[in-house]
Amino acid sequence: MTANLYILIDIGGTAIKYAISNSDGLLVTKDQIPTEAKTYGGSGIVNKVFNIIDNYIKTYDNIKGVAISTAGMVDKDSGVIIYALEDAIPNYTNTDFVSLIKHKYDLPCTVENDVNCAALGELWLGAAKGLSSIFCMTIGTSIGGAMIQNGLLVHGASNSAGEIAYMQVKNGMLHKLASTTALVTAYAKLINKDVSLVNGMILFDNAQQGQVEAIVCIDKFIDDLTDGITNVICCQNPQAIVLGGGIMARDEFLKPRILASLKAKLRPIVFENTKLEFAKLLNDAGMLGALYNYKQKQNI
Repeated sequence: MTANLYILIDIGGTAIKYAISNSDGLLVTKDQIPTEAKTYGGSGIVNKVFNIIDNYIKTYDNIKGVAISTAGMVDKDSGVIIYALEDAIPNYTNTDFVSLIKHKYDLPCTVENDVNCAALGELWLGAAKGLSSIFCMTIGTSIGGAMIQNGLLVHGASNSAGEIAYMQVKNGMLHKLASTTALVTAYAKLINKDVSLVNGMILFDNAQQGQVEAIVCIDKFIDDLTDGITNVICCQNPQAIVLGGGIMARDEFLKPRILASLKAKLRPIVFENTKLEFAKLLNDAGMLGALYNYKQKQNI
């Protein structure tokens, strides 16, 4: 018997990643193409998704469904994209992949926010495997967040639970203090360089070589970040915090510093019962999380 196969698609502002997988998350093949969001907008993304599905249907038998992870706010019940930044992806709001794919291919489809999918992927097959309550944070251009309780996503009344970028901490809004963008900008200002000449790799390389300015900026970043993490832990009391995003690949450098900061801010009983993990699935997290969301929604 031919195994059931699923099309996985992860739509980001820069790239669309896609793959074929079995129900256990074993990727048969994967690839990516530019999103070209600002050039072609939402309709262009829909056409790219159709092209991906068309090509896979021609190549593989027994495709049973389509699982999509996407930027933007997604209605948890209908899968409709209810809000996307016009500056990032024009004319994407109100895109209904579920209906479009059902009509064109007669295939079931599920859609979920990309950060939520990354969290589901880490819960299913990654850093939080075996746990049931986690909070996942992605540190990049901004800060994304996703809350999972009892193995299920928490969406909130407006499908925006976990959006910690807007959290207020002692020094201001978390997005403006503890994103990679904020960290690199602060570093460039401190060393009196144009921000275009600095990036996270340069910053962390200099810090690991002992440069005082780099270490000062990272320590300030960690203090603000752990204010946000502390608030999350106090509200949810999850089994683990999972940190992802490009700079979190420096986990050997960051982990002891983040733990020390959290230990100073949390009660011992809470600190000792909260794991700090770093994302393991990397670029596949969104696709695998989309599949896990599909499995949950379709009761597979």
